[in-house]
Formats: sequence, C-alpha cells, structure tokens
Amino acid sequence: MDVEEQLQALLVVSAVSVAAPFASAFLARLLVPQVVVLIAGGVLVGPQVAGLARPESVELVANVGLGFLFLLAGYELELDHFGERSGRLAVAGWMVSAVAAVAVTGVLAAVDLVDAYVPVALALTTTALGTLLPILRDHGMLDGPLGRFIMPAGAVGEFLPIAGIAIFLGSQGRLFGLVSLVVMCLIALGLALLPRLGRLHRIEAISREGEHATSQITLRLTMMLFLGLLVLASDVGLDVVLGAFLAGVVLRRWAPGDVTALEHKLDAVGYGFFIPVFFVSSGMGLDLLSIKDAPLRLVAFFMLLLVVRGLPAFVVYRHDLDPRQRVQMMLLTATSLPLLVALSTVGLESGHMLPENAAALIGAGVLSVMVFPALAVALDRGPRAAQRGAPGR
Repeated sequence: MDVEEQLQALLVVSAVSVAAPFASAFLARLLVPQVVVLIAGGVLVGPQVAGLARPESVELVANVGLGFLFLLAGYELELDHFGERSGRLAVAGWMVSAVAAVAVTGVLAAVDLVDAYVPVALALTTTALGTLLPILRDHGMLDGPLGRFIMPAGAVGEFLPIAGIAIFLGSQGRLFGLVSLVVMCLIALGLALLPRLGRLHRIEAISREGEHATSQITLRLTMMLFLGLLVLASDVGLDVVLGAFLAGVVLRRWAPGDVTALEHKLDAVGYGFFIPVFFVSSGMGLDLLSIKDAPLRLVAFFMLLLVVRGLPAFVVYRHDLDPRQRVQMMLLTATSLPLLVALSTVGLESGHMLPENAAALIGAGVLSVMVFPALAVALDRGPRAAQRGAPGR
C-alpha cells in the first residue's frame, strides 16, 4: 500500500469528519449524534458503496483513535467512585449481565447459532463509555445523579470485558493472560505513584514552564506514556485498549502542570482528528453483505445488548434513580461498539467466532450507538426544557 493511497484515504476521511458536525446540526431535531454521522459517512465512502477509501489505508490512525477513546474514558474516571455506592452498583450490574450473557450464549451455542460462546458472551457485557462521552458532554448529561452513576457503570463495562479478553481469548493461554493483566495494572499503579516517590521539583518546574509554549512538554509526555502503554499491552499479548484505558487512569493522577489545560488539549487532539478516523473506519469496514444475508442475527444481537446489558441497570438502580433516569441508564449501558470491533477481530483471528456473527455484532453495535443515546438524550430534553421554563430561572 503506497503513501499516496493512504494520504488520499485520510483526505476522504477528513472530509467526512468535517461534514459530520454540519450534518448533525441539520439533523438536530432527529437527535442524531455526530458518531452516527461519522459511521454512516464511513459506509458511504467505503469499499462497499462509493469505494473512495479502504479501512486498511487508515488502519494505524484508526487504531490510535480507538486508543484515544479509551484514554479519555480512563481520564474521566474517578476511582473514588468505586469506594462509594455508585461503584458497588456498577460492579453488581455488570455481574448480573455476565451471568445473563453466559446463560443466553450457552443456549445459542446449544442450537448452533454460536460457534464458541466466550467472545459473544463478553460482547454482550460491554459498554461504550468512550463513545458515549462526547454525546453526554455535548448534552450536559454528566452533571447530576445520572452522570455520577453512568461513569462507574461505563468504566466497569469497558475494563472487565477487556480483562476477559486478556484472560480467556489471549493467544498464549489463560494463565499468561492473567499474569500479563496483573503486570500491566501494577505498572500503571507504579506510574501513578511515581510523583510521590521523589521530589522532582526541577523536572516539574521545566514541565510547567513549557506546557503552554511551543515545546508542549506535558502533551508530549502524555503522548509518550499513551503510546508506551499501547505498545506494552500489545507486546504482552493484551488488547491495546487496555493500555489506553490504564494510561487515562494514570494521567489523571500523574500528569504534571495544569491538568485542566491538558484535558482540553487531549480533547482537541483526540476529537479533532484521531477519534473521527476510528468511527469513519468502522463504517468503512462494516460487512454489509453478511448483514444483508442474515439481518435477523443483527436484530437479535441488538435486542440482546438491551436485555443482557441494559435491563440489569434498570433493576439495580431502582433505589437511586427515578424511572426516567433508570431508562436512560438502561439505554446508555447497552450502548456498545469499540469493544465489539475488538472482540470480533480477536474472535475471527482465533477462529472462535463465525464471520456472520462478527458482522452482526458490529452491526448491532453501530445500531446501538445510533439509537440508544439518541433516545436517552430525548428523555433528558423534556425535564431540561421544563427546568429552563420554571419561574425564577
């Protein structure tokens, strides 16, 4: 693959990225998130429709974009939540989903609809927190009780399935996967504690002086840590999204200088370029023919995401959220895509997943991103409008 083809593909993807916010604004009444427009744009310019670009041409940039999604998700995560009720409920909800997923996929395997049930079972327990973050931010839904509960729930729905990938689907066996996972977590913990082990005043002073200058020291350090953990995760046989997620968790506690300014810079780099490339690439790689040949599989997996992952949230949070917010939690926790792509890739490479199931799972993930957040936002708009119109506001 030559450089010219890659540049042309990046140009096409960039054009879709630029057009997405305008299209989303024109479709504002339909509550269409930009993520949906990016995926749909990828389908249109991809090899199965217009043929203007291929996902292989932007694979490296798209993988970095996937990493950025998890980096920002880890960065947003407040570990203190897991010592509170919100964290305990998040873990409890995921455990219920895991039991339900094993039961459902066991039945599917018994009737020969699933070849090996582990990747499918893990897929049904995922939550696309990284994908949801821009939507929740844009609509101010991270504030209040819903935001306090959705962040731990989304983090658990990302981290525990990643851990499952490492242990159960690793290429070098379960024991090696478990040891590698523990080592990665210990390295991340060590990096997070590093500033407390010594008084590196001179280094911190240099970082502060250069963080807003042309040297952009803090951002460069962040990118080095991010890419380093991605490479480390890949070298030890783990999915790169684990390295990205841990990098985000570490950065919130490790990054020197102005943490708020760093967050804005990461948003600019991630959402400005890399993350849109990932979503457009996902659309380009969607296997439309397999979905067309077996549309009921897509519908079945789409409904199972809502029942297996979403419904437990509706029950678990019954004492903490009102019915409307519980429906929103159900919809948001059932939203999944990046990990479905990762699981499908791992499943196909290892021979543990049927090609038609991989296509249907990714299609169901795309549909969940298109439908569930839009419904959650629609449920949020009514109360906000009433609040704005209340006397004294």
